[in-house]
Amino acid sequence: MSEDREPKRPEIPAGRVMPGERRLEPPRWPGGRSQPPHGAFSVIGKRNRKVEGLAKVTGRALYTDDLTLPRMLHGKLLRSIHAHARIRSVDASAALALPGVHAVITGKDLPACYGIIPWTEDEQALCEEKARYVGDAIAAVAADSELAAEEALRAIRVEYEPLPAVMDVETALAHPEWQVNEKAREGNVSKHVHLEFGDVDGALAASDQVVEAEYWYEGSTHAAIEPHCALADFDATGFLTVYSATQVAHYLHRDLAKVLGLPTQRIRVVQPVIGGAFGGKSEPFSLEFCAAKLSMVTGRPVKILYTREEVFYAHRGRHPMRMRYRAGIRRDGTLTGVDARIQIDGGAYSSYGLVTTYYSGQLLTAPYALGAYRFDSTRVFTNKPCCGPKRGHGSVQPRFAFECQLDRLAERIGMDPIEVRRKNSIGADTQTVNGLRVTSNGFLECLDAVERTAGWKEKFRRLPYGRGVGVAGSMYISGTNYCIYPNEMPQSAVQLRLDRSGRATVFCGASDIGQGSDSVLAYIVCEELGLDLGDVRVVAADTDLTPVDLGSYSSRETFMAGNACLDAARHLRGLVAGALAERWGCRADEVTLAGGVACSSRDPQRECMSVRDAFQLAEARHGTLGSVGWYQTLKLGGDYRGGTIGASPAYSFTAHVAEVECDAETGFVKVASIWIAHDCGRALSPVAVEGQMEGSAYMGFAEALMEAHVFKPGAAGHGPGLHHGPSLLDYRIPTTLDTPALEAIIIESVDPEGPYGAKEAGEGPLHPSIPAIANAIYDALGIRCERPPFDPPRVLGLLRESDARAQWERARGQVRAASGAGVAGGSAPC
Repeated sequence: MSEDREPKRPEIPAGRVMPGERRLEPPRWPGGRSQPPHGAFSVIGKRNRKVEGLAKVTGRALYTDDLTLPRMLHGKLLRSIHAHARIRSVDASAALALPGVHAVITGKDLPACYGIIPWTEDEQALCEEKARYVGDAIAAVAADSELAAEEALRAIRVEYEPLPAVMDVETALAHPEWQVNEKAREGNVSKHVHLEFGDVDGALAASDQVVEAEYWYEGSTHAAIEPHCALADFDATGFLTVYSATQVAHYLHRDLAKVLGLPTQRIRVVQPVIGGAFGGKSEPFSLEFCAAKLSMVTGRPVKILYTREEVFYAHRGRHPMRMRYRAGIRRDGTLTGVDARIQIDGGAYSSYGLVTTYYSGQLLTAPYALGAYRFDSTRVFTNKPCCGPKRGHGSVQPRFAFECQLDRLAERIGMDPIEVRRKNSIGADTQTVNGLRVTSNGFLECLDAVERTAGWKEKFRRLPYGRGVGVAGSMYISGTNYCIYPNEMPQSAVQLRLDRSGRATVFCGASDIGQGSDSVLAYIVCEELGLDLGDVRVVAADTDLTPVDLGSYSSRETFMAGNACLDAARHLRGLVAGALAERWGCRADEVTLAGGVACSSRDPQRECMSVRDAFQLAEARHGTLGSVGWYQTLKLGGDYRGGTIGASPAYSFTAHVAEVECDAETGFVKVASIWIAHDCGRALSPVAVEGQMEGSAYMGFAEALMEAHVFKPGAAGHGPGLHHGPSLLDYRIPTTLDTPALEAIIIESVDPEGPYGAKEAGEGPLHPSIPAIANAIYDALGIRCERPPFDPPRVLGLLRESDARAQWERARGQVRAASGAGVAGGSAPC
C-alpha cells in the first residue's frame, strides 16, 4: 500500500450511512433545519464551566507525577553528549554495583523500531548503534531514588566514535554521504513532495504583478507546564499498566505492544490529568518504553520524569522552514498563481514528518481561491532533536510567509490588504484547487469583524511613524480524514450509560489536554438528556475502560468525539422520550428533556416528571439503559498520491488584526492589541472557545517576537548540537506583562456536519498572529520582517539595511493617491 494513501473506504453519498451503522435522524426544527437556533438550546451555547476546572484550581487533580505505587523505583535516561556518533560500547557494570541500583537497560534490550507513522518507523527507545543528536537516549537506570539513579548514570561508560554532524538543511543536502538516519531512502532526505494544480507558470506569466520573496522560520517548542512523565507497573500476572502524560493513549498502547513484544490485550494505558501538551505529547517517547521495560526486569513499578532540560531535547516542536514564494495578481485584485519551494529541517527522526511535508503545501489553498498552485517541499534529517507537531502542525510557517506575500501583492496594485483577501475568499460549499472539500465558511464575516472592531479604516497607513496595523487570515482542519494506521474502524467512539439515580456516565478514549474535550462530551449529554452538568461523569483515555478515540491532535476532538457522543446520546434520548410518549399518549417529538425535568410540550404542567423518574420509566420499559455512538469520516480529498493528507470533514477560518508600537531607536516592538475573529461553526461553550482563541493568539504572538529553538553550531571547548538555552529562564516566552490585549470575536457559520454545527477552535486561531504582526511592523516602520522572532537586534538590522523611513513615506503617499483616485476592482485602501 502506498505510504501516502489511506485504504479504500466505501464512497457513501451524503445522507447515507455506512453498512451496519445505526444513525438516528436528528430532530427537525422550524424551516426544515437540522440545526436548532440558539434559543432552542438549554446547555449548548451557554457559558458553562469546565467539568475538571475546580479540581485543577484547588489542587485535587492528579497528574502523572502525583501518582505513587508501593515499592516504586525511579528511572533516569543516559543521553548522548555528541550530535552524531557511533556507539562502540556501553559498560554499566560500575552502575549496577552501586547501592540502590536495580537495573540498567540499553538498546539491545529494546531492539524494535517504532514511529508514529507506520511507514517511517525509525526510532529505538534506546540507541543501539548510533546516537543522532545531543540528548539521544542510550541507557536507562532504575534505582531506589532519583538521586541514586542520577549517580548510576554518571557511572556508566560509553565509548563513542564521533561522526561529522549535520546541523542545517544546506549541509544535509550538500553531504548525503554524512547520513544522519539510515532509514532515509536517499541521502538525508526524509520526505519530498512535488504537486502542481493547474498551469502555474502560465498563470504567473499572465499576472499584472508578481512578487517573489524568501522567508525563514527558526522553529519553536511547546513549553507546556507539565514535563513528560510515565509510570509503568508490570504485575505478577504479566499485565502491564502504563500511566503517561500522553495525548495519544491509543497509539501509545499499540507501540508499547510492538516494542515490548507483549499482546495488546495485556497492556493498559491510562492518561491522568495533563498539564498542557500543544502537540508535544502526541507520540510515544523513550521514557514510556524504558519505564515499562525496567518494570518488567525488576518486577516493580518504575516512574520516569523528564527534567525541563530533557523536555527541550525530546522536543517534537515546530519545524524550521525556509520558504520561497512566487505569487501573481491581476490589477483587479484576483490572485492568479502561487509557486512555493519549501525546505524543512526535521531533526534526527521522522516523527510526523511525512504529514508535515504535505501539510506545508496542502493547507495553504484556503481561505483564498487560487487559480493555479504548485509546491515543492523537502524535509531533511539533521543531527538535532526531532521536530514534530506543534499547535497548527505544518501550516503555521507557510501561512506566515504567504500572508506577508499577500500584503506585498496588495501594495503592488494599490489595494487595501483586507480588500484583496475579501475579493479572493473561496466561499462556502466549494472545493479548493487541490481538491479539498469546503463546507461552511465564515471567513468574510471574520474579515468584517476585525476590520470593524480594530478601526482598520481609520488606522491603516494613517498612524504616526512607529505605529501600525496589520492583517492576516487562515484556515485549519477539524480533524483528519484518516487514521494514522490504515483501517476502516471508527475514528472515535463513545459508550454512554444512564443510571436509575439520574446520573449519566460517558466513556470515551478522547484525550483532554486542557482544551476541554471532557467538558464538550458532558455538555452534549446534558443537552440531549436534560441533565445538570454535575450529574454527568466523563471517564476518558483509559484503554481498559473506554472505546477507542485516536487522540488529541489535528483539532479533532470536538468534531469527531463530539459527533460520536451525540450519536450515543440521541439514541438514549429516543428511548427515554419513547417511554414517556407511551405513558402520556403523545408523540416522542413532543417530549422535552431540559434542566432536570421531562415534560410534554402539549401539557407541560400535567405531563411532567424529573429526568430521574423518566430514566427509571425507560429502564423498566427497555432494560438497562446504555448506548454506543461512533464517528467515521467519509472518503475525502483529491484523487492523487497524498490527496487525502490535509482533507478534513470541516475547516475553521480566522482573521486577525494586530496593532504594534515600535521604537526605531532600540528596535523594540510592542504588540498593543490583537483582534481575533474565528469561525468555529457553532460555539458549544463560548467561554471555552474564547479561551482557545486567546491562547492561540498568545502563542502566535510569542513565536513572532520571542521564541527560537536553536542549537549551537560548535566552538572551542564543545562540539555542535547543544541547545542554546534549554530552560524556561533562557527560552523566552511572554509573561502576562508582555501579553497584548486580546479581543476574541466568535463567528458562527454552523457547519452541516459538526456536532450542533461546531468546528475546531484550538489551533486555527494561532496562524494569523505572526503574519499580522509582521505586516503591522511594515505599516509602522517600512521594513519587511521575513524571519521571526522580530526581536530588537533583528528589527534594528533591518532598519539599518534599508531606507525604511523613505519606504514608509512612499506607502503613505500611495494611500493618499489611492484615496483620491480609487482602486480598480475594489475600494480605496482606507
